[in-house]
Amino acid sequence: MSPSRRPTTPSGPREGGRRPPAPARQPDPAPARPPLLAVVCLLTLLEAAAAVGLAVAWVVDLVSGVSVRPAATVFLVVFGLAVALVLAASARGLWRGRRWARSPVMTWQIMLVVLSLGWVGADPAPWAWAVLAVALVVGVGLLLPPVVAATTGRAGDDDAPGTTRGTAGRR
Repeated sequence: MSPSRRPTTPSGPREGGRRPPAPARQPDPAPARPPLLAVVCLLTLLEAAAAVGLAVAWVVDLVSGVSVRPAATVFLVVFGLAVALVLAASARGLWRGRRWARSPVMTWQIMLVVLSLGWVGADPAPWAWAVLAVALVVGVGLLLPPVVAATTGRAGDDDAPGTTRGTAGRR
């Protein structure tokens, strides 16, 4: 055998009986998220933060003795924290492209639109208009094609938390 020819293997030339190290696999880059999805997620997190803020205010009322109906105030605290938890988890799910996360966010936006229209009708304060504007931006944003495309079409995206993978569509 001539010195210029070295034995080769299916993976390439051999030097001294060892294969050269395989090139490191680069992970596939994450698909680009549309800017509208970022807006929807950030506003949803803002709503979650507002729910936590209201829960803290109700706890302060409860502890300071201002609350007239303590049982109702306790319910509002628990409800506010639960809403905040669901909205934060849903914002995370939306950011990760999960289909299930659109439903709780859209449901909350519909509730906020209905409530804010009542608030605007009773007292057109700037905060009521702000709630209406945020709810409309998030609700419409969830329905725009780039956001819908970013939250559909991935393997396992129908699997809500706590479900077994692949069983969400079975009856």
